[in-house]
Amino acid sequence: MSISTRILTAASAALVALSSLAAPAMAQQVGEVGVDWLGNDILIDAVSDPKVKGVTCHVAYFDRGVIDRLQKGNWFEDPSNASIACRQTGPISIGDIDLDEDGDVVFKESRSLIWKSLVVHRIYDKANDTLIYLVNSQQVQDGSAKMAISTVPLFGQDVTWEKGRP
Repeated sequence: MSISTRILTAASAALVALSSLAAPAMAQQVGEVGVDWLGNDILIDAVSDPKVKGVTCHVAYFDRGVIDRLQKGNWFEDPSNASIACRQTGPISIGDIDLDEDGDVVFKESRSLIWKSLVVHRIYDKANDTLIYLVNSQQVQDGSAKMAISTVPLFGQDVTWEKGRP
């Protein structure tokens, strides 16, 4: 086996190994509303929490059209605005979630060529037995203060904790 073949084989194995790690959820587009004649839209995605079965979040965000990008420049970036609503959509079963104050990343999607991402975090509020979902924009610099939260109360619900209730 040649050196280049070994390197290619090792790189392929590493890629397979990395892709098998736990990754944030994938979004499924469920709505699209045109807001002007420039092709700008508000997209609505359904995001199922990969570690909390029975919870679905709907995230709405602005998607710039080609004409708007050509007119205003800044071709590779979308605004930081987003909204979120999370609800119980089935029996709740909670897997191995992060119980720290910064929680887990549930979903992450690029909003620019390199620097900006739309992110959904899940945080467990133990004192109030509630799951908190936060959507915000992460940037390398000039972080955005635009954010939205949604909560899913667990009080009084029949919730299964795979590793036992914390």
